[in-house]
Amino acid sequence: MAESMQGLKRTHRCAELSVANIGETVTIMGWVQKNRNKGGLVFVDVRDRSGIIQVVCEEGKTAVEIIEKAARLRSEYVVAVVGKVGKRSGAVNENLATGEIEIIPEELRVLSESETPPFPIEEDCKTKEEIRLKYRYLDLRRPDMQKNLMMRSKVATLTRQFLADEGFMEIETPILIGSTPEGARDYLVPSRIHQGHFYALPQSPQLFKQILMCSGCDRYFQIAKCFRDEDLRADRQPEFTQIDMELSFVDVDDVLDVNERLLAKLFKEVLELEVSLPIPRMTWQEAMDRYGSDKPDTRFGMELTDVTETVRDSEFVVFKGAIENGGTVRGINAKGQGAMPRKKIDKLVDFAKDYGAKGLAYVAIQEDGSVKSSFAKFMSEEEMAALIKAMDGENGDLLLFAADKNKVVWDVLGALRLELARQMELLDKGEYKFLWVTEFPLLEWSEEQNRYTAMHHPFTMPMEEDLQYIDSDPGRVRAKAYDIVLNGNEIGGGSVRIFNPEIQSKMFEVLGFTPEQAQEQFGFLLTAFKYGVPPHAGLAYGLDRMVMLMAKEESIRDVIAFPKVKDASDLMTEAPTPVDEKQLEELGITVKVEEE
Repeated sequence: MAESMQGLKRTHRCAELSVANIGETVTIMGWVQKNRNKGGLVFVDVRDRSGIIQVVCEEGKTAVEIIEKAARLRSEYVVAVVGKVGKRSGAVNENLATGEIEIIPEELRVLSESETPPFPIEEDCKTKEEIRLKYRYLDLRRPDMQKNLMMRSKVATLTRQFLADEGFMEIETPILIGSTPEGARDYLVPSRIHQGHFYALPQSPQLFKQILMCSGCDRYFQIAKCFRDEDLRADRQPEFTQIDMELSFVDVDDVLDVNERLLAKLFKEVLELEVSLPIPRMTWQEAMDRYGSDKPDTRFGMELTDVTETVRDSEFVVFKGAIENGGTVRGINAKGQGAMPRKKIDKLVDFAKDYGAKGLAYVAIQEDGSVKSSFAKFMSEEEMAALIKAMDGENGDLLLFAADKNKVVWDVLGALRLELARQMELLDKGEYKFLWVTEFPLLEWSEEQNRYTAMHHPFTMPMEEDLQYIDSDPGRVRAKAYDIVLNGNEIGGGSVRIFNPEIQSKMFEVLGFTPEQAQEQFGFLLTAFKYGVPPHAGLAYGLDRMVMLMAKEESIRDVIAFPKVKDASDLMTEAPTPVDEKQLEELGITVKVEEE
């Protein structure tokens, strides 16, 4: 039978108590982690978000009715305990923050009873994620989940404080906006009043934050909910959170400076980790050439080597064909992996094929200096020796090569490098390596659409010295764009924006927009730009991803309170759900059911 907490007021959270409180009478409230009944001695562990404390009911020290009540407690009952803090009578528990103390109760109330939970409420739970997400309210009681939520809250609070001190204003932008077809798919919201018309949920506050710069707001930030109806991937969420900012009268260096200091503050305050500033910078081209990725993990080496010139005259048809088609031959050196069994190498070949490779060439240098290779018979001894030398190959090394168009070679070796690092256990989760990747291409060619598309978005400023190529060689134009990368994850990105109407018109033209289409989609922004627009730039972080890396979690679902699963559904609330026919009628919507 549940009791009232009338007359009681919590004085401390469980783990806020220490030896300094010995002798004090305190009131704690929380959930029963477990109780152990030893006859006339009952131990009850009480848990709240701060941690656990032991309550000890002992004959002679505790009233009989309290001992009897304590003996009946079960896991996850909600209790209030009034009692005196004492030195622990048994052995000190080194694993608990409160391991040196206990509470001797003078009053015990059961505020709420609980059924047996479907899984134990404990750290490092091995329960299937589907069950954890169905009972998310229980999952969130677990200490590791509580720690993650507290960390996320601390990151958000520190960010707000830091940006406010730097002169940023926190401004909310609308959630119901017009749809813009560029980029990912929008989530649409039907309008009851304007039937047949739809709002979209924002994929980012991009247009509004640029409008705010036109409005003289100077420095804006927002911890913003964003929505993307993307194809399903294990670690994507249809709704996610950005730390979003925009600054006026700045260039690249100004944006990077303020963000480096923000990151240094967050990692110092949350993880007690010093981020050495300035954060290294690398151009997109260098990142692709060295790591095969525009978000390189720099915690380990195994960089790509371009051996195109070394093998240019080789008779090996795979290398020869790639070079003749304007491609390259590049390799990575997996140090000390020369004895890798053939079966394992074959698995790497299959892995490479998933990233677009037709195959993978290899040279395994044995400890005695002899060579096993998939293509040795097509190479002279001199050619093979030159190739090994170019790859810095030593006895015991495994050299892996991809030959194709640049993009394929980069994708294959970039992914292979990470896979080998996982297999060789080179990735230390306690190490945090930051990197700015700069000077991205402004445009990328879309085979599907047979035109250039914006690599970031249509408002990204080209580098002034590259504007001369915008008509003759658009692919050569670099952007004033930058990403912040942490341990091989892009945690944020942004750019300097176009504020010159002629450059903006040219950009739309290159992207295949007619002036009418540009006006139709982005008219309100383009009109605002006619009334005096300051030079401006911005950046947005993926808050979920950043906290995931800080918490050393594998999935962003473990740092979001109520996440969706891979098919964008919520297992706890069972959303999305069908709606009442009457609601659809009011919206003027008919649902067409596809026949199986």
